[in-house]
Formats: sequence, C-alpha cells, structure tokens
Amino acid sequence: MADPVIDYDDVQGTILRGYRVDMARHFILSITNPQAAGRLIGALVDGSNGLPKITTARHIQPKPPCFLNISFTCPGLARLGINAKQLATFDHSFQLGATNSASAEAVGDIGSSAPQNWIGGLQDGAKVHVLLSLWVTESAEVLESISAQLRAAFNGCMTELYAQDAHALPDNKVHFGYRDSIAQPTVIGAPATKREAPDDQPAVKTGEFLLGYQNEINGSYTVSPPELSTNSSYAAFRILEQDVAGFDAILARYAEQTGLDTEMLAAKICGRWRNGNPLELMPDAPGEVLPPSKLNNFNYVTGVAPSDDTLGLTCPIGSHIRRNNPRNGDVNGGGTRGSTNHRIVRRAMPYGPAYDPQHPVNAPRGLTGYFINASIFNQFEFVTRDWNDTYLFVKAATGPGGSNDGNAVSNITGHDVFLGINDPVDSSFTLAGKGPHGSGNTLLEGFSRTITTRGGAYCFFPSITGLRYLAKLPSTL
Repeated sequence: MADPVIDYDDVQGTILRGYRVDMARHFILSITNPQAAGRLIGALVDGSNGLPKITTARHIQPKPPCFLNISFTCPGLARLGINAKQLATFDHSFQLGATNSASAEAVGDIGSSAPQNWIGGLQDGAKVHVLLSLWVTESAEVLESISAQLRAAFNGCMTELYAQDAHALPDNKVHFGYRDSIAQPTVIGAPATKREAPDDQPAVKTGEFLLGYQNEINGSYTVSPPELSTNSSYAAFRILEQDVAGFDAILARYAEQTGLDTEMLAAKICGRWRNGNPLELMPDAPGEVLPPSKLNNFNYVTGVAPSDDTLGLTCPIGSHIRRNNPRNGDVNGGGTRGSTNHRIVRRAMPYGPAYDPQHPVNAPRGLTGYFINASIFNQFEFVTRDWNDTYLFVKAATGPGGSNDGNAVSNITGHDVFLGINDPVDSSFTLAGKGPHGSGNTLLEGFSRTITTRGGAYCFFPSITGLRYLAKLPSTL
C-alpha cells in the first residue's frame, strides 16, 4: 500500500517535525470573548495584523526566527462553540481533561503531583482554554518582541493565566545530564528530516499521530464536525520538575551499595549512557558518541547469544527507555510489530537554570512541552499507566540459556525511576543477574520520586482547515 499523501500545509508543524530551536514560551490562556478570540485565531492562521503566522509542517527555507502553534482544551473548544454532541466524539481522556481525578490517577498525578498543586492556573482545568506556543531559534530579543505582539493581541479576547518558558541546554541535554531527543517514531508520510536520528523500529502508521488516517489497528480516529477531523491531533502538555540533587543522591547511594560506577548506574536506570549511546550497543562504557544511524539500531530480543537481552542483563527491563518503548520485547500492549500503536512524539525542552553540583541553586528546573498522539487514552495514558507505573506488563520469556538463567517477569520491579510514582516505602528497581526466579538479581529499594508534575493540560491541535472553521464559528452562534 502506498504511503498516504499528507497536505503539509494543512498540518500544524510541531506534530510532524521538530523545530530545533533554543527557546520557547508556552502561553496558557482563557477565552473571555469568543467572537474576538475567533478573530485572533483567524489572524494567526493568516499572519495578518502584524502577527506571526501559525507554522505548518511544510519546511521553510531559510529557517525563520520563530515558529508558532496553537491548541485547545475541551472547555476551550466548547467556549468557541463546539457543542456537547460534537465533543462527545473526541478522545474520551481529552473530554475528561488532565485535571480530572481519573485522568490524574491514570498518569500518576497524585500526592505532590496532584492537579491541586499545579502552578499557573493549570490547576483549574475549566478555565484553561488555549495553549499558544512560541518557539524561537536563538534570539531572546525576538522572543520578547513577538511575545509583546501576542500579548497586545490577547487584550479583549483572552486572559493570560501563565507563561511557561523553556530553553535548550548545551549538547541538547536535560537537567539530569542525559542527551535528549534521540528516538522519535518514524511517522509514515511525514516530512523527511536530516537532523533527527532515525528510528530503526517499524515506521508507524500516520493515523497514530494524525486524525483521519489509518492507524495501527487498521481503523482511524475521527471527530465531529468533519472540519476538525483530518490532519488534527492531540497532545498532553506537561510541566515536569526534575529533582537533580535527589537523583544525584540516588546514584551516589546505590553506587556505594552495589559497587557500580555512578555513570554505569545512571546508564542502567535510563537504558542509555548520558551521551546518548544505548547500553545494548555500548554495554561496558559510554565511548564516543555513535552516529545518528547507529544510536537506535538495536533490539532487545534477538534469540541468539550473546546479543539477546530478553532478561535485561545488559539493559534492565525496567529502564526508562525500555519501559517507554519495549521494541520487540514481549509485553502487554505489544504485537507483531512491537509497540507501534503506543508510540508518542515528544516536543519538549528544559526549563530553569542549569544545575551545578559544586554551587547548587535551589530553583525550579525540569522539562516542559507536548507529548503528541492521535489518542491520549491509547498512547500517552497507556504508556504512563501500563508501562511506567507498573511492572506487570512484561510477559514470561526466557533467553537462549533457558530458564536456569532466569525469566523476564522476575527481572523487573517497581515503577520507572524518572516518571513513576516512587515512594520510599515500596519503590524498587531491578538490576538483573543470571539465576532462576530472580535469584541473581540486585534490588535497589527505598527511593523517592525524581520528577514531580507541576502542570498539565490535554490539548487538541486542529488542522489549518480546522482553525479556519473555529475562527468563524463564534460569529455564527
């Protein structure tokens, strides 16, 4: 079957391509005047009234100084005039919203991460209507000047609840020190890119990221009205605060307990060395950074020793990258093509000052941005709930050495060290060793959360056609 032809001019750019910029500002907005808000949406689609234009998936040369995209919550669509019957056709999790208690529990937003503790007005999901995201290539002056234009345009139609800034760290790292943005899914029909590292896993059907196209279960996600359906998408917006000092303390504590080097332990927890090289390809030391064509060229199960890692002896089954993309491992939710129906596109950047362990400054820092998919329930929530926040998704499997070497189900415990609901009372992480029934394993126990949710929203990114429809809708009511 031929790849679908996507009209890139009808798709908001951030869904299908990364912008590779240095700064971002995410405006959290509440609609006060729907008719005026509609006019602003129309102006942003056209780039009129001196405003920046909504960026599409069509590559622009030369690279512009900024990129702009817009999304709406379920209350935001209702405020613009989408009726209850129409909203009932949208993703169920999107309808509930990120602050709903069931949604929050599904993704581990409890305790200190619970919505009532969120910042910037995000704790009141009913008032969060619009997320407008501005990405700037490298100039702080451009960021401020365009922000001033946008803020002037908000007057009379939207109230700014909050603005979350983000900025790239050197060598594309996150605050925990790992190189980031390495493995994104290859979306069938998406624009080709030279800069993002290719993913050697099966290409993912377009319908997993854009409504109106065939997805991995040979159906398609659609909504009503039809103007909002094809070429639209969903996303979970997240503000994730990272406890760098706490993570460093975890490394120091368990390195002493196990005798492992702290960098080896950091690699075991993530599944990659901090320079981005995967343990499956570089099991003993980080080495020189592998070329993009090699960084993702591996699987966990080969059936042949010594490359087979069914048991997680090289890359722990509970490591961050293995939980979030089990590849060809035998897990609940996987299939003949692996985990392609649960892949997520991530567009996120760090926020807050870089952490200096020699001169630590107690300031909020973390990661913020979008987790993009065509089904929040089946992709974002599934991965978080069924893979990050439990260990029961792994199916029984032995490697080439047979059951005497162990079984995969015995070689994973607890939650993801980064994204899981970790409480010192019952948290654990397994370093697998050979032996039946987990007898060769080493357990790391009694650590706290390293990441706390500080804000979130479930968003809908309309197509350009959909934005033009929404721009006119309030005036017809």
